[in-house]
Amino acid sequence: MIERLPSLRNLHVFVSVADTGSVTRSADRLFRAQSAVTRSIKALEEELGVELFERRARGMLLNDFCRIVQMRARRVHGELLMCCEDLATLRKTPAPNALVHVLLNEQRLQTFVELTRHHHLASVAHQRGLSRAAVSMAIRQLEQHLKLKLFERSAKGLLPTDAGRALSFRVRRALGELRVIRQEIAATRGTMEGTVTIGALPFARTVLLPKAIIALIERHPHVRIRNVESPYEALVAQLLSGDLDFIVGALRPVRKTDELETEPLFVEPITLVERRGHPLHGPGKTTKAALIDARWALSRQGSPTRELLAHSFERMGLAPPMPLVETGDLALLRGLLLHTDLITAISPQQLKYEIDNGSLAALDFALDFTRREIGFTFRCNSVPSPIARLMCDEIRHQCTQL
Repeated sequence: MIERLPSLRNLHVFVSVADTGSVTRSADRLFRAQSAVTRSIKALEEELGVELFERRARGMLLNDFCRIVQMRARRVHGELLMCCEDLATLRKTPAPNALVHVLLNEQRLQTFVELTRHHHLASVAHQRGLSRAAVSMAIRQLEQHLKLKLFERSAKGLLPTDAGRALSFRVRRALGELRVIRQEIAATRGTMEGTVTIGALPFARTVLLPKAIIALIERHPHVRIRNVESPYEALVAQLLSGDLDFIVGALRPVRKTDELETEPLFVEPITLVERRGHPLHGPGKTTKAALIDARWALSRQGSPTRELLAHSFERMGLAPPMPLVETGDLALLRGLLLHTDLITAISPQQLKYEIDNGSLAALDFALDFTRREIGFTFRCNSVPSPIARLMCDEIRHQCTQL
């Protein structure tokens, strides 16, 4: 199903009318006829299903819906302006304000973004319900207007150039803000509908996130949740480009230059886990010597769990364990632990159901200095959608129950 977004051109006119409070002043500012400005506002109101202004003799007065749309529209416009600045740097020319008008076509921008993801005209054409010629024409027009090459052919398909990547980054942010407008309007009407996209790290997937999702959809059946499972670095890239609402799981240190901010929820220790009946299972069997000889399945190098385990071993005067298997896939890890003598270091929450039913067990050995913070990672200066705010509140509530 093709996503229908509010018209960027109508939204551009709307921002001017909302800022000036007058169709006449907006027409002068935009160099358009008053009738054209009026038609754009009317078309946007029909698209969104609400009246945005109170028409009075002294001008256009903003109502509650108007203020919500104005806030999101300004953020869309800001991202498009930043996009023009980025492209101007690549072109080594000043960024003309007129360049923004080239980008005021949401369908063309959606087609462009999909091509940066899928790299093949046929795939994008099928997804967008267009012909290959139409997709090719949309990209060619964008390149001609911007006077920049956005894609180059390769054995892997059409890959974005530096200009294509810069444009995609800002456009994805702008489209993300555009998608939220209908959510904001529905929330103002007292209805929660739309999609929240979560980047879930391994800790959150077993207990915390399922419980929060179940509670949320019971109260708001029209809400849709999309979960993305990827390594942390990939999730951050999607968060920064506006494809994710937030990340939940083990926190990493962030710098101001990362454009990220975190919210700790609680602290969780790491435990050694093995199958029931493992040779090391039982009081006093897990010694330092036994850990040196043990066979390990661990998360990949650089993950918080792996680094904390290495730090704990170093504090004990031991070399960090070298895993036979390195994986972040919980399903694979679970299978390995159940059918071999491999052991792992992990949050017990991630294997809660197996530990509760007795198929897996925690080793009788305390790991010092392995407590890690669990929480949210957000993009700095982002304004979460109504559904994202609800989802975060529900996750916070579930944390108090763990």
